[in-house]
Amino acid sequence: MKAMLLAAGRGERMRPLTDSTPKPLLKVRGRPLIVWHILNLVKAGITEIVINHAYLGQQIEDTLGDGSQFGASITYSREAEALETAGGIATALPLLGDEPFVVVSADIYIPHFDFRECLNTLEDEDPWGNPLPEDERDLAWLYMVKNPDFHPLGDFALNLMGLSNEGEPRYTFANIGVYRPEMFRQIPAGNYAKLGPLLRELIDQGRIGGELYRGDWHNVGTPEQLAQLNQPFRPAI
Repeated sequence: MKAMLLAAGRGERMRPLTDSTPKPLLKVRGRPLIVWHILNLVKAGITEIVINHAYLGQQIEDTLGDGSQFGASITYSREAEALETAGGIATALPLLGDEPFVVVSADIYIPHFDFRECLNTLEDEDPWGNPLPEDERDLAWLYMVKNPDFHPLGDFALNLMGLSNEGEPRYTFANIGVYRPEMFRQIPAGNYAKLGPLLRELIDQGRIGGELYRGDWHNVGTPEQLAQLNQPFRPAI
């Protein structure tokens, strides 16, 4: 399995820190956000990594290089302007191959996520070992988290049948997902395209599964949130 780290965003809410530094290179506990992902991917045996970038992207390449310092092999999908999530993935498809791949936003903080969980989420066979027809296979598997304060209504409902656009309980998409490449092939390379509408359409078709992730997850959106994560640990009283 290959991985793609989404690193093309401008990070407007993180200004002024992002005026001179791309958001994925901001540090938590002394380590750039994007490096946390790279190290955890390598730990899971996922060493082929694609990174898209636009704003201040050369800084990302200069910092990470070819990935050999982390035990990884990194290639870059360069965008003149950020193409949004679906557009960025579609543009990077030639680098990602024909098998399912995991995609993670480079600016979230998930220090303990075990990417080995992603390796067998999209099955080609039913529980009895029979091949599934292509139109019955899940096209994506999304990791959800409990709704944070800034997103109290969540994104999708999660139940025993998978994800739904309606119903309860609702959770927030963690910006971690496993996708089949055919999900994005209808989007021309270089086109701007958001992921949300595509997900909602395929959820209605019953083509997307998911699960709840209960570990540490932080969407690092503002300088205040970053400062809070970097506060010294205090011993319990």
